[in-house]
Amino acid sequence: MNANIDILYGNIIFYVISNERIKRTEENESLNFIYLMSNRLIILLLATLLPFSAFAQKAKISGIVTDSDGLPLELATVQVKGLLIAAITNEKGQYSLSVNTGDSCTLVFSCLGYNKTQRVIPVVDGDMQVSIRMRTMSFEIGEVTVTEIRKQTNTMDRLDPTKARLATDPTGGSIESLVVTAATGAHQTNELSTQYSVRGGNFDENIVYVNGIEVHRPLLVSSGKQEGMSFINPDLTQSVSFSTGGFEAKYGDKMSSVLDVTYKKPKAFEGAVSASMLGGSVYVGNSSEKFSQVTGFRYKRGTSLLGTLDTKGEYNPTFMDLQTYMTYSFTPQWELSFLGNFAKNTYNFTPNSRSTSFGTIENAKNFTVYYDGTEEDEFNTLFGAATLKYNPTSNTSIGLQVSAFQSQEKETYDIGGEYWLSDIQQIDGSDDTENTLIGTGVFHEHARDRLHSTVVNISQIGSHKFTNNTLLWSIGYQREAIKDRIKEWEMRDSMGYSIPYDENLLKVYSNLYSKNDLKSNRFSGYVQDTYKFRTEQGIFSTTLGLRGSYWDYNKELIISPRGSIGFIPSANQNFTFRFATGLYYQSPFYKEFRVTNKDESGNSYITLNDSIQSQRSIHFVLGGDYGFRFSDRLFKFTTEIYYKKLDHLVPYTVNDVKVRYYGRNVAKGYATGIDLKLFGEFVPGTDSWLSFSLMKTEQDWNGQKSPLPTDQRFAVSLFFTDYFPNNNRIKFNLKGIWSDGLPYPTPNYVYEPRFRSKGYRRIDIGAAYLLLGEDDIARDKKIWSYFKNIWVGVDVFNLLDINNVNSYTWFSDIYGTQYAVPNYLTGRQINIKLVAEF
Repeated sequence: MNANIDILYGNIIFYVISNERIKRTEENESLNFIYLMSNRLIILLLATLLPFSAFAQKAKISGIVTDSDGLPLELATVQVKGLLIAAITNEKGQYSLSVNTGDSCTLVFSCLGYNKTQRVIPVVDGDMQVSIRMRTMSFEIGEVTVTEIRKQTNTMDRLDPTKARLATDPTGGSIESLVVTAATGAHQTNELSTQYSVRGGNFDENIVYVNGIEVHRPLLVSSGKQEGMSFINPDLTQSVSFSTGGFEAKYGDKMSSVLDVTYKKPKAFEGAVSASMLGGSVYVGNSSEKFSQVTGFRYKRGTSLLGTLDTKGEYNPTFMDLQTYMTYSFTPQWELSFLGNFAKNTYNFTPNSRSTSFGTIENAKNFTVYYDGTEEDEFNTLFGAATLKYNPTSNTSIGLQVSAFQSQEKETYDIGGEYWLSDIQQIDGSDDTENTLIGTGVFHEHARDRLHSTVVNISQIGSHKFTNNTLLWSIGYQREAIKDRIKEWEMRDSMGYSIPYDENLLKVYSNLYSKNDLKSNRFSGYVQDTYKFRTEQGIFSTTLGLRGSYWDYNKELIISPRGSIGFIPSANQNFTFRFATGLYYQSPFYKEFRVTNKDESGNSYITLNDSIQSQRSIHFVLGGDYGFRFSDRLFKFTTEIYYKKLDHLVPYTVNDVKVRYYGRNVAKGYATGIDLKLFGEFVPGTDSWLSFSLMKTEQDWNGQKSPLPTDQRFAVSLFFTDYFPNNNRIKFNLKGIWSDGLPYPTPNYVYEPRFRSKGYRRIDIGAAYLLLGEDDIARDKKIWSYFKNIWVGVDVFNLLDINNVNSYTWFSDIYGTQYAVPNYLTGRQINIKLVAEF
């Protein structure tokens, strides 16, 4: 209708101008008279019709567009048929447009990859809600259905958490394992751990959110064997988004990546139970008119997996956690939710012996140890978060979040041993070998470490949807209290001499002491706006945000501007382009500002650096997707090029999953590279992907340049799924990783890498058989009516039995010659599992 008004006004102006010109013409008076009368009649007619168009009453039609799974559908177009009135849905699937009352209209809903849908409104008599669920555009290929792939206009890649349920994974089907294969730029070189590095960053540079709340992990954990399970329970997970850089201002102060997880709100009773040789899990969920809950329990015991390590002994690791997410709606506008977690992780180990062969064919060596002693570790965490939300209108949401995290960590061990280091030499003319002893010694390692941490956060959050904009904001306060007690020492004796050798004193090889207490306060906030619009050239999506934070411990104020733009061209909607940049800080969290000092006697002790600054990174990320069909199957090829400028760096070393920092801002550097990924249906009806990454990192510490400790120059990952021909009850999946080795320092050059380890190579394969499916339930409802499906599977971890290096143990003789003995990861292992959904 607005277009008609503009046309009427244009006609009036045209006729008025024409009339004035005719008045000035005196050549033909009769002709002038005819023109004047006709123009005045037209003007009178238009003026009579104008009020009916210009002053017609308006009504607002709004609603939510969702996909077949009920998830919000972004960038869908809602148009009034036959008129130039349209709107585009935001990330919540919401739209709003104005039409004249009293008329009938037809709304046309369209989105790339979905069937066009129409909704007829006979009479518009006031504001109304029209929501619709769009069906995915499908193409039948025999009995297989291929669907379109969702468009990505920002740096947050959406992952399917259901892919983790039957995946072959030594960690038990974790979301993090899905991330390192499905997301480009994320890498993992330890199958016992859920930690990952992203584009040159270490484990501490990754931030994790669950339902918009930041979660923390224990600080003392030093090996993947101790780590247990991650916070995220895949059974409770509804959606997963992951960014390897250039993420929005609403996410916190970390330099590398963000993992954003949303837990499900069940619409009916549901549940599942699973069991395997690694442990088991169970969850149940249900809902009523106002209340919904989902609760899960997990148990893991990796004794059989740890039994494949070189170090033999009695392993007794037990990890368990209980998690719940509950919501209650007082009214349609008020909702209260609660997320709670309790985790108890214990790791008890009594080593017996170890035999490790390493080196080259020409210089092969064997390291043999006989142990005495034990290790007992315990990591207990408690987490709770409550969120109260008020939605005064469909476009506005205001909330208050309160969360608390507490961990009690204990790491104790007294382990001694005698070792023999030998050269392995092949006997001429035979396949036999003989060992030549080149060194013997004894050692004793002792630790009594305790760490208690408490983090309390309170935040006000909000959002408001305008016509084409979505505004987000938050302001929060965080209180941190940490109590750290460390007592460690190690004694070594080589060939009868204590190391380091001193003819006048008896010295230990190393020691460390810490008695520190920290209480501090942080204030943070952000504001962010997302604007989406359509032009003749295509669809644009822009996000601009500003984040600020203040920490009273070092009196530092940091400001982080961030922005991104996405573009889908009208000329070819198979392409998607995006660019993101921003300033990202790594706000110190205890470990970064611990400084190790030595007194005159050579004893080491830890102090806290109150002049520490946040590490800083500037991201530049340019990427794009290309969707195409091959053999009537959908594929998507993704490319991202990035450059990260790093400064105010705190140098660190990585030993297994333990990151130890230098404690001072003394370095700068960069990370740059390219990530490629091919995603699609290599086999009809299944999702598979292949990714490839190239990267180069460098840090400059007082003029000394070296790669970052997490520098992986290349990485290849593969996830492939298949099913048995003519029998979709049997499914196969294969996960493969091949990545470059990491740089490692020697004890004399702690923060200067001197060599690289061997590359990480691993293939895990699994098969699953559908014992019970929908067809079986339909035939015999009495027995199986409570189940949705039952799967039984078998996995083979490390199919090729490759010895991957996790870290190194260093030994030296009295002459200072050092030997790096590799600590190998797990070998080939078979796992049997059962998964039942109800």
